[in-house]
Amino acid sequence: MTNDISPTPVTASAVTTSALPLLPGDWELDPLHSAVNFTIRHLGIAKVRGRFRDLKAELYVGESADDVRVSAEIDLASIDTGNADRDAHTRAPDLLDVASRPTMTYRSTRVSGKDGDWSMEGELTIGGVSRPVTLDVEFGGVVDSVIDNRRHAGFEATGEIRRSDYGLDFGGGMLGDVVKIQLDMQFVEPQG
Repeated sequence: MTNDISPTPVTASAVTTSALPLLPGDWELDPLHSAVNFTIRHLGIAKVRGRFRDLKAELYVGESADDVRVSAEIDLASIDTGNADRDAHTRAPDLLDVASRPTMTYRSTRVSGKDGDWSMEGELTIGGVSRPVTLDVEFGGVVDSVIDNRRHAGFEATGEIRRSDYGLDFGGGMLGDVVKIQLDMQFVEPQG
């Protein structure tokens, strides 16, 4: 891979496992344009949507997809479902218990795919319980930003977890076990 990257957006179809349109190095998270969203069933008939406001993430890009590493840490107390009372109850000891489980972390173990069909395998840890989680990843491309004159790369990742796998089986009958996750992440190219 060369460091000569076209200033025009690069689509996912240009990506292969042997060459990535991303400059090798540590890419910085753009928190203003990144989000961790989720959906869970309520009473089996409707969905509650929410997000976590506070997250940290790191993206390391090597020479190929085999050398890509992603890690993230999410502050569970930053949950936001659009209802302050529900959020306060969700943080409480009988639900998330953020006092003893303050963060959720993810560490990738493998990135694979080609064209627009990518996946990222990794390990999600909540409250000392770790389970494998695979995310489907869509590469949105790379573009020069007129805001900061730096190159930005965008990704969307989707997947699901089961609350019961992490001992979070509160709310039986009221809340579904499956939580669907959608990550919109934007990273900024390393300088120099």
